[in-house]
Amino acid sequence: MSSIGEIARDTGTSVQTVRYYEARGLLPKPPRSDGGQRRYTDDHRTRLLFIRHAREMGFSLPDIAEMIDLSSVSGKPCEPVDRMARCQLAEVDRKIARLQALRSALSGMIERCDGEDVSSCRILETLGASSHPEDK
Repeated sequence: MSSIGEIARDTGTSVQTVRYYEARGLLPKPPRSDGGQRRYTDDHRTRLLFIRHAREMGFSLPDIAEMIDLSSVSGKPCEPVDRMARCQLAEVDRKIARLQALRSALSGMIERCDGEDVSSCRILETLGASSHPEDK
């Protein structure tokens, strides 16, 4: 059994995050010692590592909660988890496309800049001339 500080350190999370996951129901409340201290088990550690890895993969807390619920009963179909993973992959692909477009735009601005005087700076000129439809 581990204290909250130990399990937080062992799983690369903060004490506040452990408490937050408990409050959200993602992590079962641990038993307490005779002195009232929370005592975490290997099951808590495994769950925290699962949550941390899923968060690193970009899954939302509601998705993670659903995955935990689905994993608690054997025999349930894997389709909902597959659907969540496919949605997350599509979101990652959208982010990559946006970042590639951003990289291209920044690269183009830099290439057009002669680095001389700010009064003729192509980067500042391009940024000033750019407007987004949502800004209008």
